[in-house]
Amino acid sequence: MIKTKTIALLVYVLLLSTLGACGTPTTGLPTNGQIVSSPANQATPTKASSSSTASTAARVVVGNAKTHEDSADYTWDSSKASRITLQGNSITPSGTGVTVVGSKATITSPGTFILSGSLTDGQIIVNSTIKGTVKVVLDGVDLRNTTSAPIYVMNADKTVIILADNSRNTVSDGKSYVQAANEDEPNAAIFSKSDLTIYGNGSLTVEGNYNDGIASKDGLILASGTITVKAVDDGIRGKDYVIVNNGNITVTAQGDGLKSDNAEDATRGYVSIKNGTFKITSGKDTIQAHTSVTIADGKFNLAAGGGSTGKIAADASAKGIKAITSVKIDGGTFTIDSADDAVHSNDSLLVNAGTFTITTGDDALHADKTLMVNGGNITIIKSYEGIESENITINNGEIHIVASDDGLNAAGGVDGSGMIPGPGFARGPGGRMQGGFAASGNYHVYINGGYIAITAGGDGLDINGSIEMTNGVVIVNGPTANSNGALDYDAGFKLTGGFVVAVGSSGMAQAPDNTSTQYSLLANLSATQRAGTMVHIQSADGKDILTFVPTKDYQSIAFTSPLLTKGSTYDIYLGGSSTGTVKDGLYQNGTYTSGIKNSSFTISSIVTSIGSASRFMR
Repeated sequence: MIKTKTIALLVYVLLLSTLGACGTPTTGLPTNGQIVSSPANQATPTKASSSSTASTAARVVVGNAKTHEDSADYTWDSSKASRITLQGNSITPSGTGVTVVGSKATITSPGTFILSGSLTDGQIIVNSTIKGTVKVVLDGVDLRNTTSAPIYVMNADKTVIILADNSRNTVSDGKSYVQAANEDEPNAAIFSKSDLTIYGNGSLTVEGNYNDGIASKDGLILASGTITVKAVDDGIRGKDYVIVNNGNITVTAQGDGLKSDNAEDATRGYVSIKNGTFKITSGKDTIQAHTSVTIADGKFNLAAGGGSTGKIAADASAKGIKAITSVKIDGGTFTIDSADDAVHSNDSLLVNAGTFTITTGDDALHADKTLMVNGGNITIIKSYEGIESENITINNGEIHIVASDDGLNAAGGVDGSGMIPGPGFARGPGGRMQGGFAASGNYHVYINGGYIAITAGGDGLDINGSIEMTNGVVIVNGPTANSNGALDYDAGFKLTGGFVVAVGSSGMAQAPDNTSTQYSLLANLSATQRAGTMVHIQSADGKDILTFVPTKDYQSIAFTSPLLTKGSTYDIYLGGSSTGTVKDGLYQNGTYTSGIKNSSFTISSIVTSIGSASRFMR
């Protein structure tokens, strides 16, 4: 039995996680249970994708700033309101500003209009040419129309739908509409050609049996209330923008769940969510914007395309959160189950905080150009590739990834892995090519902090370019096939600080390169070790440097720590056990019971390699 004084690696890990939750940058590395800083770790990287990611998001936010919201929208006086009483097949008005023909009531001027009762087959139309806001209060309404939109805002400066306190309201349309000649509108159960706001302390249930549930051709604001939408196409749609301030929103849609789709104006077509509770199930994307999606907070339960086991067409999109320009997430709790990418941007993705539980049939976090994580807790239970972009920056946060292919992938291509088609290739999730090698390009990964634990069927870190690491913890349980590696980079891996342990097959095994300033080990073993076989590295005087239990079979160990010093000799043991506490296979503060001594090595250069492996030839 070998008794050693174990370093507090997991103290560092836990402190790193705590700092990540607070959004505070980490600068230290562990030694003998203390956090210390080094000049290399304190330096700000000169090359990073952060500036382009942040500036893109900032431009979109500034461009999207103007909305139709006004504080006066959220006040109304019942004593000055006109009343519209629905009585089955007829309507009785009381007050001014409304005309009735049969079962159709038309509001013709600004003001407040209180609706109550039920209408079996009728319509409320807003058609006001006078400047001002039309406020429609739903106070226990069951409104149905078999041939058109039950609520149709044809013309108004702005319309506000208010859900009266404790009221229950239902709006439902038929499966087919009778439209005017050469017209395809309205096309939703609640349809507005102008700006629309919905709020209140009541509930609203919308059944869009013809097409969409709620739609505005201008801006749409959901400020509060319990809103439930079921639609045969899109659930909730605002052309210029959809803004959610709060509320409890449930959407079941065969098309997109919640979307903004203005493709003509670069400052429009966005979704902004400040808070709220969301349960969205969609056949296509659950939240989608033509420009940007920004989320400050909220609780999200999102299911797209039948979830991670769903089958979608090659040209279909069934993503959890999707934007063309940028996605920016500052907080919230997310449970996402998607057939396609869980969070996707055609340009940039920025995660500052939040708690994520992701199950996906494709990528968990994907951005075509730049992706940055500054904090949060991200758990990827199932994915094809965990995190993918041309340029990836991890500054903080705790990330756990399970991927059937690559865990963290910096590669070219649009929502793909940059594969070059050739013989033996097959289509994988999202229509991407599988079975060959990715083309090398100007792709980068920057790891400046945080905690990343990866279990990958393909490469753990797959970079068709370079890696730079200044701080943080990276743990990789990598591939068992020699055609992949726990670390796989094309243009270099410069490491100046941090902790990395990456185990996997030996055919393509790599460690950080000779441009690094911190010492590394690459150990290729003579035989494959079974999953669960402990790896223990200790110094010549018995101090614990690494105690780790891989979850998969392995034949190579890439390891770097600030505790490795030039000229020092270390012993590698395989097997045995530890009494220490464990997180992601890493043990601390325990007594190691010896396994079998495998080898010894002396740090003689920046990268010390021992053993040999039959190299996999590209």
